[in-house]
Amino acid sequence: MNLPEGVSAQDAAWLLRDKYEGVESEVYEQDLQRLAAGEPLPYVIGWVPFLGLAISLASHPLIPRAETEWWVERLIEELRARYGDKPFTFLDLCAGSGAIGCAILAALPNARVSFGELDPAHAPTIRANVGRATSHIKRADIRIGDLFEPFAGERFDCIAANPPYIPEARMLPREVAAYEPREALYAGADGLAVMRRIAEGLPSHLARAGCAWIEVDAIHASAAQELFARAGFAADIRTDQYGRPRLIVAN
Repeated sequence: MNLPEGVSAQDAAWLLRDKYEGVESEVYEQDLQRLAAGEPLPYVIGWVPFLGLAISLASHPLIPRAETEWWVERLIEELRARYGDKPFTFLDLCAGSGAIGCAILAALPNARVSFGELDPAHAPTIRANVGRATSHIKRADIRIGDLFEPFAGERFDCIAANPPYIPEARMLPREVAAYEPREALYAGADGLAVMRRIAEGLPSHLARAGCAWIEVDAIHASAAQELFARAGFAADIRTDQYGRPRLIVAN
């Protein structure tokens, strides 16, 4: 088969393998045209791998990136060392697909995981991702609302988030800007509008001796660190697998 212009042989092979089990069809050819138009491969396939899980993207939430997968794996290691077999509570804030919280559910059977997401369209996607393992359902709680609003009066042992953090004026690749949800990407002129609100709300929602892991824009990591320091936390910057500032860990 001659591939449409702009479609790599690798992407076509992944699509054929992961969505069509190696069988070419008319629908497969239609999906190749979606790729040619610039739609991201994970949306066309319908799911993305994340720490051994198949995360559904049915509602087109933000596509989980390798950088996020990398630090979530580090987080799991630290939570396992911190809590062992003891139960603890976890909040996946700005959950989107719920990939972060689902990874915690799958790896740590002693975790009770809450998902907070602004867009109600993503609730069925999160529910589907949680429900891929029925043992997770009893330990999961999905709520829709603006940041901490659905969790008034509640505190968590660990809060993790990959919030919007891109400055409005920054140009993004077309396949990102045209297809991924704008509200999950941009956060005001400096990219810190949502980060400020998370830092302000964190003291009321993080348990004593708890920790927060918040993904940040590499360029504005120091400014984000200062927000959490001003909120009263010891806030460290951690780098990703490429050596770029990627994460604020607040205690």
